[in-house]
Amino acid sequence: MLRLCVAGSGGVGKSSLTIRYLRDEFTEYYDPTLEETYQKEIEYAGRLYDVEIVDTAGQEEFSSFRDSSLATGDAFLILFAINSQASWLEMKELRSKIIDDKEQPSIPMVIVGNKRDLEDEREVESDEIQEYCYSFSIPYIETSAKTGLNVQEAFQLMYGQIHRLQAHMLERTLSKKPTKSRRKDCIIV
Repeated sequence: MLRLCVAGSGGVGKSSLTIRYLRDEFTEYYDPTLEETYQKEIEYAGRLYDVEIVDTAGQEEFSSFRDSSLATGDAFLILFAINSQASWLEMKELRSKIIDDKEQPSIPMVIVGNKRDLEDEREVESDEIQEYCYSFSIPYIETSAKTGLNVQEAFQLMYGQIHRLQAHMLERTLSKKPTKSRRKDCIIV
């Protein structure tokens, strides 16, 4: 099963984004996540795939849990909050850590600037983000888990990255659900 890790520092909205994607729900309540794992059958390019989505710990005191999750991850949605310069800097460090630990030339990854609904409190400039993402050839999207803006699109962008960089990872996760087969009439002569 493909393991998609949703990673980032504490309070950037990893759990909110994940829950919005899975259940189309949003809660204002913030409770630091240790780790949550969800199984989901997703559709991409007309085919069904089984995916495990791991909502990783963001708080520093849970970094050993996060590191364990990242070590077993296949693909990464790395979040920061557009209204937090500190989360932007932590996201950069986290991206570097994933690259260093994985020692792979191409790791499916998407950078997500969450909390777009707080645009008037923005601390990270769009130009800086675009330049950074362009320099590493990593797709970037801004979302709002609160309003649902671009949440589905962020995950679809991630699946596109997986398909582009590591297609074999998707192929090994094809859903095992039986497909409807047509019964062909048989004529005996």
